[in-house]
Amino acid sequence: VEETRAALKKSNIKGPYILMPHSISGIYSLYYANNYSEEVKAIIGIDPTLPQMSEYFGDDVFPTMPKYTEYMAPIGIARLLAYVTPDNILPLSEKGTYTEVNLKMAKSIVAAKYINKAVVKETNEIKNNFDLTTNMTFPSDLPVMIFTPKEQYVEGKSKIDFYNTQLQNIKNNKLVVLEGQHYLHWTHYKEMSENLNEFVEGLK
Repeated sequence: VEETRAALKKSNIKGPYILMPHSISGIYSLYYANNYSEEVKAIIGIDPTLPQMSEYFGDDVFPTMPKYTEYMAPIGIARLLAYVTPDNILPLSEKGTYTEVNLKMAKSIVAAKYINKAVVKETNEIKNNFDLTTNMTFPSDLPVMIFTPKEQYVEGKSKIDFYNTQLQNIKNNKLVVLEGQHYLHWTHYKEMSENLNEFVEGLK
């Protein structure tokens, strides 16, 4: 969060900001909103990870990465994976959404940056970040919209139910349920853009 704030300040991008976290960055957006509320105008999450998920779904196993994995890019393993199994790294999207140039660039970026030092360090800090934010919730006066995949049950519990519990005390909230997987923005960008624009217009 401090790195993000420093980058925004150095780039002379003035707030308040609309944060749009995906996945694990949901934790960071929650921390940001609780510690620098005057800098956050709204949060629009794409299947965001939130600290209460661990208790709700009964999952207290956090991923870690051994230090040697940070060398996958420098020694060429990442490049090999990018070209041998491209389906694992390229966006799931309709044919024609990305040009061949775009897809080639995506492979190159993965080959150069996949599991670098920053990624390894961030992954190994996930549990600490959960612990740091476990008692935090979205401020009640902060507009929050969340995009989530359709029902995904884990022992009778779903993300839809979970997100509803997180949004119930927020005055301006919206939960958008879409058919798809974790990377909803790859396949539902049009529908998401429409919902996003409508939500942002309502903030003015």
